[in-house]
Order: sequence, then structure tokens, then C-alpha cells
Amino acid sequence: MASWGLNIVKQYERLVLFTFGSFTEVRQPGLRWVWPIINNGSSRVDLREVPVVIPRQTSITRDNAPIDIDFFVYMRVMEDRAQDTILNISDFRSAAQALAMTTLRAVVGEMDLDDVLSKRERINGALQMKLDEVTANWGVKVTRVEIREVEPPRDVQDAMNRQLSAERTRRAAVTEAEGQRDAEINRAEGERRSSILRAEGKRQAAILEAEGEQQAQVLRAEGFSDAMTRINAVASQADARTMSLQYFETLKEMGAGASTKFIFPMEFTSLLESFVRSSNVDSSS
Repeated sequence: MASWGLNIVKQYERLVLFTFGSFTEVRQPGLRWVWPIINNGSSRVDLREVPVVIPRQTSITRDNAPIDIDFFVYMRVMEDRAQDTILNISDFRSAAQALAMTTLRAVVGEMDLDDVLSKRERINGALQMKLDEVTANWGVKVTRVEIREVEPPRDVQDAMNRQLSAERTRRAAVTEAEGQRDAEINRAEGERRSSILRAEGKRQAAILEAEGEQQAQVLRAEGFSDAMTRINAVASQADARTMSLQYFETLKEMGAGASTKFIFPMEFTSLLESFVRSSNVDSSS
């Protein structure tokens, strides 16, 4: 109630003024005068958001499962309808609490137990919409509804715990299987890469070996060619006597062997004749 005389109306308040018992106006924040006797029954209205605690209620779901729920309802007086909070309802907080209890039973009764346990946001939205339809006539706006706790029956809790345990076991088995699969894939990939590297190494080694053998053959051929060139150069400068002496030396080595039959090329006789002639010339001179 507003006191007679000068009143200070705070920013979050509105002053609902009555004149001789009839609603006159809503005074805004500031210094406001209230006449004694004339403005009898004038009241202050708080516009701040108010949390209303709804105690735990047992409701029956559509599939006949009892479930306990408690929640909060947040509401505030609408600024442009502050007078309705005084004119249309004596205590909107208590009325909102009683309304929330009955509304909860209606909402839960339209849902199965599984939906009640898993769809809290749906329950919050349904409760807010149904409550707001009624409280609007009181000049009150339901801003939100928050379920604090949902407690199913004991047998349902035990079944849920078993289900969760089975689900954890299943997930662990799946995770382990996926880990083994990934490990096998990694090992196979590693072996494949290792085989590729070994094959590549062998191929490179074979190429290098072939290139080395080729270079060696080229060097041997070049060496043989150089040797033949040098032999040919030396042989071209040797005279007949030198060649004959070389033949005789060869014959000497052949005679030291065990063979009893020798074959001489025809060029040997001509070489021998030239050698004899050369010897005679030397002896006569």
C-alpha cells in the first residue's frame, strides 16, 4: 500500500492510484503525492522479474508411468498493465504456483515417459505457453519455465542404468574394434610403403650395378683398344730379323713341351728365308 502524503516511486515500480475506491491512474517513477482518505487503497506494483518455485509434483504420463518433476516459473508484471495485477488477482504469485501445478499434470499426461525424460525443452515451452495464456489476464507475462529435476520411478531408473551400462560397453567395443582396424590399416600401409621402398632400393641398386658393369666394359674395351693400338704401332716399327728372332723364341718354347707334332704357317718359311738372307749379307760384309 502507498502511504499518505509524498511518495517516492522507484524506477522499477508503478503506483496504482485509487480515488474514493475507484481506479484512477498509474503513476510513473518520481515524487508522487497521495491524498489521505481520497486516495485510499493505492498500491505499489513491482515490475521486476519474479521467480516462482513449483515444488515437486508427481504426474502420470500417457503410458501410465508416475514421474516426479519440480521446476521454476519466471514472470513479471507488464508495465502497461500494472493495474490488472491489482484489479484482476489478489496474489498472482500464489495463483501462478497453483496454476503451474495443474498445467504440469496436463502437459505430462499428453506425453510418454521417454519423451518426458528426453524432451525437457518441449515441456518448458508447453508450460510457458499454457501459463501465459492465463496470466495475461492478470497483467503478468511468463518469461520462461525451467525444469530443475525429473525423477522417474525406481524400476525405470534401474532399467536406464542398465541401458547406459550396455551402451557404454557397446561404445567401448566399437571404439576398440575401430582402434584395431586403424592399427591394421596403419600396419598394412607401413608394410606396403616398406615393400615399395625395398623394391625401389633394389631397382636403383640393379640400375647402378648395370651402369657400373657397362662403364667397366667400356673401360676394358677402351683399354684393349689402346693396347692393340700400341702393339700395332710397335709391330709396324719392328724389322724382319726381330720378328724372326721372336719366332725362334716361340719355337724354343714349343720344343720344350711334350708335343711331337708341330704345324708351321707358310708365312714362317718366307720369314725364315728373309732371315737367312739377312744373316748371309751380314756375314759377307
